[in-house]
Amino acid sequence: MRRKPTSAPPSKTAVPELASYAVGDGNSRGRAFPEPPPKVRSEFQRDRDRIVHSTAFRRLEYKTQVFVNHEGDLFRTRLTHSIEVAQVARSVARALGLNDDLAEAIALAHDLGHTPFGHAGQEALDDCMKEHGGFEHNLQSLRIVDRLEERYAAFDGLNLMFETREGILKHCPPAQARELGELGQRFLDGRRPSLEAQICNLADEIAYNNHDVDDGLRSGLISLEQLEEISLFARHAAETRAEFPAIAGRRLIHETVRRMIDALVTDLLAESARRIAASGAATLADVHRAPALIGFTAATSAENLDLKRFLRSRLYSHERVLRETDEGRRVIRELFHAFRKEPRLLPPQYQAPAAAEGPRAIADYIAGMTDRYAVSEHRRLFALAEG
Repeated sequence: MRRKPTSAPPSKTAVPELASYAVGDGNSRGRAFPEPPPKVRSEFQRDRDRIVHSTAFRRLEYKTQVFVNHEGDLFRTRLTHSIEVAQVARSVARALGLNDDLAEAIALAHDLGHTPFGHAGQEALDDCMKEHGGFEHNLQSLRIVDRLEERYAAFDGLNLMFETREGILKHCPPAQARELGELGQRFLDGRRPSLEAQICNLADEIAYNNHDVDDGLRSGLISLEQLEEISLFARHAAETRAEFPAIAGRRLIHETVRRMIDALVTDLLAESARRIAASGAATLADVHRAPALIGFTAATSAENLDLKRFLRSRLYSHERVLRETDEGRRVIRELFHAFRKEPRLLPPQYQAPAAAEGPRAIADYIAGMTDRYAVSEHRRLFALAEG
């Protein structure tokens, strides 16, 4: 017999009340260009959705994390990394009574300004721009959401909330901070960003350390035997084998990495809650004045640092990775110098900005390229030169 429909409304998952020191619509500094409030979303949900629909976000699918995009279908890209950071950030923020929509928006946007070919591409472009203000991907991410995205009739960029923009800007040298006005003032005053932004910094670290372990093992560039020298990995691998004696292969790796992430998040939650309580913070202004309140215990920080050092020496400095990234550096440098020498080689829509802003507009164009597009553009230009 079919159950009769009920008139009772569907149950809703309870949304925890935000802590008094969290960022909310009510205590935000708002948008640079005033807009009517969203009808069915919060302001920070609107920010998240604008980021997801941006051109720069879609391009992250074809930008290097560690392994160049064409190396294999299962390796992380900047897009999958950003999604994984957002998952960790949102979970931690909600558990601490903070604005998980803001944390998610910052996490999804934090790498929008990354160049093709990962950190090697950034280093090459920074070197090309050293006489023109340099290049830094956090500042480029802000430039994208403030100026370069062209989606709305009323303004350039995405017109995000102040706190989302503040969270995207993780680092900022004093010279650039002075140019950013209110947004850069905290770097000059030594103030902290919101707790939601602080969470994203640590969520980024949790995601890339542990998932680079997974990708490194999948690639064969590092081995389980090497990782057994690292206490964070060795302890959780031993616990996994003790509970599941027959486990091996990819299942062992996945279970160990899962437990590592869980341990790091658990430590982060406990230590951050302790710090917040000890600080006596009651308002967002208190958070700005306090030392960093989101962080690991000293013991976990030390273990995490050991893992980072291992990945730097054994994975990021591996001959195969260096060969790919050195090629990426060469492509970036040669593209930049070709466009500087002859701006008419740029696509038509970039020629006017290049005439007005010179090297900065060229950097915008190159930074926005995917790995495969950069290689294709390089081949096109230099095939023309050879012909």
